[in-house]
Amino acid sequence: MAILEKARLGNGIRVVTAPMPQVGSVSCFVMLAAGSRYETPESQGIAHFAEHMFFKGTEKRPTARTISAEIDGIGGEFNAFTGKELTGYYVRCATETRDVALDVLTDMLLHSSFDPAEIEKEKGVILEEMNVYLDTPQRYVGNVYDRLLYADQPLGWDILGTRETIEAATRDTFTSYLDTWYRPERMVVGIAGRLGDGLTDRLEELLGGIEPRETGTPSVTELPPDGSPVLLHTKTSEQAHLILGVRGYPIGHPNRYALQLLSVVLGAGMSSRLFTEVREKRGLGYYIHAGATAYTDAGTFYASAGVDVSRIDEAITTILAELRKIAAEPVPADELEKARGYAKGRFVLRLESPQGAIQYGLRREVLENEIEEPDDLLARLDEVTVEDVQRVAKDLFAGKRLYLAIVGPFDDPARFEALLAG
Repeated sequence: MAILEKARLGNGIRVVTAPMPQVGSVSCFVMLAAGSRYETPESQGIAHFAEHMFFKGTEKRPTARTISAEIDGIGGEFNAFTGKELTGYYVRCATETRDVALDVLTDMLLHSSFDPAEIEKEKGVILEEMNVYLDTPQRYVGNVYDRLLYADQPLGWDILGTRETIEAATRDTFTSYLDTWYRPERMVVGIAGRLGDGLTDRLEELLGGIEPRETGTPSVTELPPDGSPVLLHTKTSEQAHLILGVRGYPIGHPNRYALQLLSVVLGAGMSSRLFTEVREKRGLGYYIHAGATAYTDAGTFYASAGVDVSRIDEAITTILAELRKIAAEPVPADELEKARGYAKGRFVLRLESPQGAIQYGLRREVLENEIEEPDDLLARLDEVTVEDVQRVAKDLFAGKRLYLAIVGPFDDPARFEALLAG
């Protein structure tokens, strides 16, 4: 199992490493505590848009083709991702080409051109990406659910932004956002695999010149006043996609380990309660799962499903019954042990690869400023009892307000409000 090590560069940038000398590759990441939550109403979507623009050219590598050809030339893989509270960029390659990968990665992040002509071209790409999400209701329902929970504030906004903010973006929009948030205190480098020699010196050479500067913090999430607990996105479709959930816990909450096992019991794997009841016993839908999303000051627990349009009421009442049942009745000891084995086994499998190991360490460091060693996390899961799981289930589900987001051919929220109230 990977052991994670931490260090700092001279300007304060944190470096997390996961040495895995048995492999022949290295995964090089830069992750930042900056995502769509750090935007203003006028700059919605700029964190994700910037992710695209970093691949479009620098002074040293003036075109997207130049950048991609250099990574192709070492047989590497590179990509990026944007979330609401973090953004990540990475290159995976053979260890002997590590320095090439790091040079390309840092050049993109520090010296991208943000050419106005390229920005205008990429606007069309972003707008088409929005259309992909709109045409993929299984993914889009998450945006509807976030809007229901958080309303008109950053956690409730679509990561892609709006058509209006994307069309209005200029070079100054990018440089202002990046100059504010892409600073050493928010930046963590992660390297995993066969690390190679001289890593710290190389990183100091590439990143040590970034000026340290306090960045402040994003606005605190404010829970909106209670309105309808149902939000519909009306769309003609053969299948309805829904998310049914409650407000949950922020990152780092002491109930996180019991919550993880509760998630497994309810909706992880083909033997989980929701999969068994919704799909296997009743044939109501194709996919069903449960999980938790946690931010630094907010969170939610939810069940997500794609179900038969004509039987959506039955699907909702079945999910509700399972939530109420797990709050009312202790989970049998053997079912908890199965859930514990599932959670631990999946975690260990994730740490088998350099990419999985370093992403685990980076997310913890970026969002919590500390890393829990894998053995410690496994020990915390071992400590969770039947009583812990039921306590958390009661805290989340017993008498608590429910929220329901649906994408499908429906336009009357009152129908679904009645189901939640019942």
